[in-house]
Amino acid sequence: MTTIAMRIRRARALARLSQSQLAHFVGVNRSAVAQWEREAGTRPSVEHLAAVAIATKTPFEWLATGRGGPATLMDAASPSVEYAMDDVEARVLEAVRHLPARKRVAICKLLEELASQP
Repeated sequence: MTTIAMRIRRARALARLSQSQLAHFVGVNRSAVAQWEREAGTRPSVEHLAAVAIATKTPFEWLATGRGGPATLMDAASPSVEYAMDDVEARVLEAVRHLPARKRVAICKLLEELASQP
């Protein structure tokens, strides 16, 4: 059975990302990714693991549990974009997915603030 460290490493390799590239997308230092890929290293938070899944286009369930497999790598267009209400919403989703985690949180807060205003 594979470990979470092995699955993260494999997903990153299949996505052809360096540790630095994955770290930038997730919003952490490269050393954090190196720790996650080490057998005796630390585990990523759920938020970070979700960001790894998005960055590598790998199913979250496989990364977290080993169920399923990386062979079901997701398409470039994720289901959420397919169900966007219009082109603008799809563009926003696609753009946000290319931001590091910290910037995604900031964008989310900004959008929530704008939505709460009359």
